Amino acid sequence: MLPHLRGRPVTLIRYPNGVDGGHFYEKNCPSHRPEWVRTAHVPAGDRSEKMIDFCLVEDLPTLTWLSQLAALELHPSLALAADIMVPTVLAFDLDPGPPATIVECCRVAMLLRELFASFGLECFPKSSGSKGMQVYVPLNGDATYETTKPYANAVAQALERSDPELVVSQMTKSLRTGKVFVDWSQNTASKTTVAVYSLRARERPTASTPLTWDEVSNALDAGDPDCLRFEAAEVLERVEEHGDLFAPVLELEQELPGGIR
Repeated sequence: MLPHLRGRPVTLIRYPNGVDGGHFYEKNCPSHRPEWVRTAHVPAGDRSEKMIDFCLVEDLPTLTWLSQLAALELHPSLALAADIMVPTVLAFDLDPGPPATIVECCRVAMLLRELFASFGLECFPKSSGSKGMQVYVPLNGDATYETTKPYANAVAQALERSDPELVVSQMTKSLRTGKVFVDWSQNTASKTTVAVYSLRARERPTASTPLTWDEVSNALDAGDPDCLRFEAAEVLERVEEHGDLFAPVLELEQELPGGIR
């Protein structure tokens, strides 16, 4: 997890009484933090004048300290603190509206892959560890949120027009039944997305897990949402077998093409 957190402001979701107890979001790094925990003093949002001292998770001791705080979920920014308005990825958060499941998300993920492949770009899928999944398009360039947010919105709207029975691009919950909400709004400085490999606060210790495209395709063919549900121990075994499937997201440099309407 550390390479995917390093240098990024991180929002903590803490469960001091366990996953069945209450929880709270913590953006300001706790004042009682050890002196070796680094922080980033960055704006609270896109146009906000308020500044927040976010935790930076730079090393294993910091990650261990956060676990002792019951920060079960870690949600980093899409941008590095050093250049907070320049996201390193274009992100699509795929949220199924019941009775839709992650299987329907797989269908949308495959559409995203095909779309960006037609422009010569790669994208990478991961389970959310909850009910949906995310697809990241690595950028690692100089595009700002002023470009990526409307671009993601245009992609979501294009998918909705091409398959309105499957995709919804609007946030209105009443429109999501049986469909997949393509949440383009994650592409903004004020929001964070669950880190790859982060645990999720559920009855079983599931984690946000990088996936291969073959796994996404196979889950779609099988129609089985449990195919893409992985608990902590399984994720560690997967890393031993596959390495870090999300490593290219940190390094691959790509430019967004035009043509999305």
